[in-house]
Amino acid sequence: MNATTHVPALFVSHGAPDLALDRVKGADFVRLGASLPPLRAVLVVSAHWERSPATLGTTTTRALLHDYGGFAPQLRQVVYPAPAAPEVAERVAALLAGPRPLERDPTRPFDHGVWVPLVHLLPRADVPVVQLSLPSRSSGADLLALGQRLAPLADEGVLVLGSGGLVHNLRELDWSDREPPPAWASDFEAWARASLAARDGDALADFARRAPALARAHPTLEHFLPLLVAAGAGLARSGPVAFPIGGFEYGSLSRTAVRFG
Repeated sequence: MNATTHVPALFVSHGAPDLALDRVKGADFVRLGASLPPLRAVLVVSAHWERSPATLGTTTTRALLHDYGGFAPQLRQVVYPAPAAPEVAERVAALLAGPRPLERDPTRPFDHGVWVPLVHLLPRADVPVVQLSLPSRSSGADLLALGQRLAPLADEGVLVLGSGGLVHNLRELDWSDREPPPAWASDFEAWARASLAARDGDALADFARRAPALARAHPTLEHFLPLLVAAGAGLARSGPVAFPIGGFEYGSLSRTAVRFG
């Protein structure tokens, strides 16, 4: 498929793995996917593959990685046979070229941070996909810079997709789905949304000092950091920042998605 227009960058909160089976919650992702222009490919940075330095995953079609436990057996029957994207992988390698070639792990399949949102975003599974690991040992500024280096992909029809969770503390989930969310969750999300809407890269880069309730919103950071890569790619260009999916589930687990441009 040939892209004819500039494509946005996205960040999605991918929720629990069983989102892949949930048509009600998945409907928001379906609508978001339908709003996208034609895509040549998708480059995904997921919370569930942390490897430093940044590393390219498989460029051949492989079985999905079911990297979770405790969910319905039907979830392991989900398939997402998207084509591989070797040409896009080479382009990413060129954009991220440094003193040493970009590292690769050709045996690394797509984890659930990749395929769970894509099952709904691009349900036909006809857009090629490639994954780049999350170099989670990097600073906030370095992750924004990584995204900035990927920004040219937008004019080449490639969607840069960060997949994580804007608020993600599994220890404090409330299965009763109470409303509203606790103050620590809503305060952190409000700060993140305000920083994004203001296109404030400095605040995002300095999130460790500036973000309220960070330790409760993210006891570990891997679900927040893909946002910085997507923001780097998206904020490198002019255009609005929108929040096409919002709200919380399980009390404090954010559902927010961010669209850059």
